[in-house]
Amino acid sequence: MNGLIIKGIGGFYYIQTEKGIIEAKGRGIFKNRGITLCVGDEVNVELTKEDETKGVIDEIYPRKNHFIRPPIANIDKFIVVFAAKDPEPNYPVIDKFLITAELHNIEPVICINKCDLVSEEELQKIKSIYENVYNVICVSSLTGQGIEQLREMVAGKKVAFAGPSGVGKSSILNVLHPEAKMETGEISQKTKRGKHTTRHVEIFNIDGGGMLFDTPGFTSFEIADINPEELMNYYPEFSEYLGQCRYDNCRHLKEPECAVREAVKNKEIHILRYKSYVANEDELRTKRKY
Repeated sequence: MNGLIIKGIGGFYYIQTEKGIIEAKGRGIFKNRGITLCVGDEVNVELTKEDETKGVIDEIYPRKNHFIRPPIANIDKFIVVFAAKDPEPNYPVIDKFLITAELHNIEPVICINKCDLVSEEELQKIKSIYENVYNVICVSSLTGQGIEQLREMVAGKKVAFAGPSGVGKSSILNVLHPEAKMETGEISQKTKRGKHTTRHVEIFNIDGGGMLFDTPGFTSFEIADINPEELMNYYPEFSEYLGQCRYDNCRHLKEPECAVREAVKNKEIHILRYKSYVANEDELRTKRKY
């Protein structure tokens, strides 16, 4: 029987199927092959003869993307959340989330939370960094500003929220899906555990057909898997200038006649995005030495 893993806890997986929620374990072959089952995986589960609410996962269907920590798969959109204020935006860190989305072939959306804490002028300055590159939405989980627009963005999609600690990811999720903190349903009846006692990965359905990954992860990312020479490819606004520099191997740092640096000078590329690139490129090169 086909189904979707919507929760994983303590080695058990809870699979949404046409017959309801099935509690299952993975076959040993997955562990032997070093494969981690992920929430969001589309799988085939074989039901036990004794109890048709239990089963064994014997196949994972091809993934479009996946992460090991937290273990989730098949994400359509990455909502990268940061606060307009309290805490102040840390752009190199924010850009690591965007790079990670690009690396995993996931559509990123910039979500600026706590926009009620700053003036419209201040908010526009923040938006200008990204709005010509990514979809940008301004919200306030406190006042409700932008929440309906965000709900429309995630409709019909499997969506994960990412961003630094303290920016209000959980608050936004709770506004989008108020039942999330209280929802127990069939799964918790089986595990005898409530959502408050254990942090785990879980998918919640929201109005409009969207699915939200509720996960304790995605508060920080390392981009060590990228070669420093490839980093420029993960800044989309650089793309039209690549290949136009004087030197074919231009790193866009101090080289003369660099098209990217010229675009920064002409305000065609935002200076903070360029500074983020320089900081992340330096970090990658430093790590490579060691």
